[in-house]
Order: sequence, then structure tokens, then C-alpha cells
Amino acid sequence: MNLSLWILIPALIFVPAIVIAIFDIFQKKHSISRNFPLIGRLRFLLEDVGPELRQYIVTDNNAEKPFTRDERRWIYASSKGQNNYFGFGTDNDIDNLSNYTIIKQSTFPFQPQKDSKIGTAPDWNLPCLKTLGGTRNRAKAFIPNSVINVSGMSYGSIGPNAVKALNMGVALAKCLQSTGEGSVSDHHKHGGDLVWQIGTGYFGARNEDGSFSFEKMLQVIENTPSIKAIEIKLSQGAKPGLGGLLPGEKVTPEIARIRSIPVGVDCHSPSAHSAFSGADSLLDFVEKIALSTGLPVGIKSAVGNLDFFEELAILMSQDKERGIDFITIDGGEGGTGAAPLAFADSVSLPFMIGFERVHTIFRNHNLQDNIVFIGSGKLGLPDRTFRAFSLGVDMVNVARESMLAIGCIQAQRCHTGYCPTGVATSSAWLNRGLDPIQKSVRASKYIIELRKELTLLTYACGISHPGEITREMIEVLNPSTSF
Repeated sequence: MNLSLWILIPALIFVPAIVIAIFDIFQKKHSISRNFPLIGRLRFLLEDVGPELRQYIVTDNNAEKPFTRDERRWIYASSKGQNNYFGFGTDNDIDNLSNYTIIKQSTFPFQPQKDSKIGTAPDWNLPCLKTLGGTRNRAKAFIPNSVINVSGMSYGSIGPNAVKALNMGVALAKCLQSTGEGSVSDHHKHGGDLVWQIGTGYFGARNEDGSFSFEKMLQVIENTPSIKAIEIKLSQGAKPGLGGLLPGEKVTPEIARIRSIPVGVDCHSPSAHSAFSGADSLLDFVEKIALSTGLPVGIKSAVGNLDFFEELAILMSQDKERGIDFITIDGGEGGTGAAPLAFADSVSLPFMIGFERVHTIFRNHNLQDNIVFIGSGKLGLPDRTFRAFSLGVDMVNVARESMLAIGCIQAQRCHTGYCPTGVATSSAWLNRGLDPIQKSVRASKYIIELRKELTLLTYACGISHPGEITREMIEVLNPSTSF
């Protein structure tokens, strides 16, 4: 082989590789390729041949957790505006699956009028049927534009570009974004309406000793007109009764400023609030905030012991001067936050069980119409959303599914600070891979598609809005179920 061939062959290999790598660095469509030029393309190749490899060698489409390959494929395709249909029938073993939801369609589906403004293209608008803060006549009560909204994910636990992408996405989809307990950042201010979540750490509204600062809370609200409601977080599905931890490596100067905490030091959220200590003092706290801000105020909680909810319902039924405007119930299967294995696996009831028990308590006290009920905990898929509405939710919040929509690949490295797609990390290098402009469109398309499929399921059952779904419209199958 002459010298020219020794030069030509490597050139034919390496020059195109270098060109592709440079292209990957500057393109904005794919986070993995942008962060890992050339090598990241292997993921897409393996993804293309994945079904064949799994079918013959590894696993089936329903074996991966917490979201199966089929579920992720539906979210990815929906967020990209691609074909999200599945061919050749279900590959679920329906006869032998436990807790399997069947939606019972009507013989005569609902036919929407051509001039209907609800559940029609292009954005499949689905407003809530209740007014948030309406029962208690809050000064800034409003009807949420969408029954599907983005759940709480704090800036710090997810990166700046992810927060920005989601906020721009909810603006496009005309829905709400919960800030998570990490307070309001500049990345939350790109047109999307917010629910400010205040947790036990009181970030953004805390004194130096960690106690709640009413004055600082008012300052944040005054500077953020996009805040439409306040959610007091009692606990969340990933780690109820534990509190939270943001590792020091994620506490950048910007996050430290927003949260009023030291830079580079582990940030602990206490397991309980210091501003109140029970249902009675909670109601005083809620009313003080609501009266001074005019905003609807609610709570978020995972479900374990029911004594608190019983006491809260009794107090609200006896005292018409105090009350919460909404309740967000989080399921134990939820969790964008990192948590010890035992808390992630075994603490807090699953959403479908926990929500039903809480809703029953308030229904027994004739309060079900006075409160907006919000569900959270792996509800961002059409069948699970439908089932949640059958239990009595008025709206649904989605978190991990929203992360998947903006590029998450379920690498399950959220707790390390080294998310390869730039979603759950504060690393400037990895964040660069997530382009918020591109991903905001994907976030909005996912939310709109979820509303669309929920609407179509609703129509199939002979009704016009998810708020009309009843328990009789679903059946939960178990292996003993006879057909």
C-alpha cells in the first residue's frame, strides 16, 4: 500500500467524523449529541434497533421502569409531533395483569359541535370546570385554562435551561407551572403562569435562621406578576416525612441567592413546617397569605396517616371563615427528587389509593365542591389521567413525563448532578446541551397531545369534559377478574 492510501484512508474516516462532531456541538435539537458529540449518536442507533434487540435478547416493551419503553415512546413521539400510534394491537397480557385499567366506552360517543371551543384543535383547550379560589372569593380567583399542568420541580434539582424550557412550554400550551419548593428564579419568567410552591425551607421567603418571612414573600409576589396561586407543600411522593436535600455541588451562586442559603453547602429542607404545627394553625397561615395577596392558596401532600385530613375537613366544615382553595395529592410512586430507597419504595400510599381516601373524607363533609382537587404522581399518560379524573380530580400535574418531553432519557442519574441530557443538573457544560427554545415546543406539544387524547377518551365515553368522568366509566382488572 503506497503512502497516499495510508493518508487517504484515515482521512476518509476521521475528517467526516470531525465534521459530524463539530455539527453536533453547534446543533440544538438533540441534547445528548450536543453534550457528547459523535458518541451521542450511538444512542439513536441503539434506540432504532432496540425493539429488535429486546425482542430476541433483552426485555420486552413493558419491562423497563419507572416508565416502560412504550410509555416513553408515546411521550417522545407526542412531544415531537410524530406518529404516536401503535400497531398490531396491545402487547399487554391483559388476562393476567393486576391493577389494569379498562376504560368502558359508550355505544354512542359524544359528538362535539363544530363551533365548540373546548377540546378542539389546534391546542385542544380543556379549562378546569371549577374556579380556583372562587368558593372563598379570593380577589385573584381564576379559572385555570388547562386541566393538565406541570408539577413542581425546583430550580436546582433541575437546571436553568430545563426550567426555562418548561416555562416557555406552559406559555405555549396555556397552562400552569409549579415552581417546586426552590422558589422563583429568573428562568421561571418567560411567559408561563406560575404556582409558587412554598416548602418547609421557605426558600425565597425565609429569614436567616430559616423561619418564614412574610415580608419577603410579599416582595417575591410583587416582583412576579405571573404567580397565580400559592401551594404550601407539606410533603411529596418521593420522600414524605423526610424533607429534602440539594447537594452542595448543585448550590451555585445564583441558586444560593434565590434561596438565601450559602454557596456550595448542602441545602436541607426540614421534614416539617415551623410556621404552623397542625390543621388549625395551617388554616390561620393560609388565610393570612390569601387575605394579603388575594391569591388562591392550597396545600400539597402525600398520603399516609389520615388524621390530618380528617381534622382539616372537620375544621373547614365548622368554620366558614377559613379554608384552603385547593389540595394537590401526590402519590408515593411519584418523585422527580432523589430519595433513600426505603422512602422511594415504601413510604406514602400510591396515588389511586391515597387520593380516593382523602377525597372521600372531604366528600363526607360535603366539601368536595368547595375545593379544587389536583392529582400528581405518574399521571401524565392518557389512561392514568382518565382514571384520576374518575376518582374526582379537577386537574392533573405532571413532572417526570414533562422531563421526558424535554429530553430526559430515564438515565436515573438525577441525584448525581450529572444528568447526560442537561435536565437535572446545574453543570454549565451539560446544561448547554438542552436548548430551551427547541425543548419548549416539545413540552407544549406533549401537554397538548395529552389533552387531545384525554378529550378523545372522554368523547368515547359519551361525555364532553374530563370533569364529567365517573367511576362507572372504568374497570380495574385483576387476574381473578372474569370476562
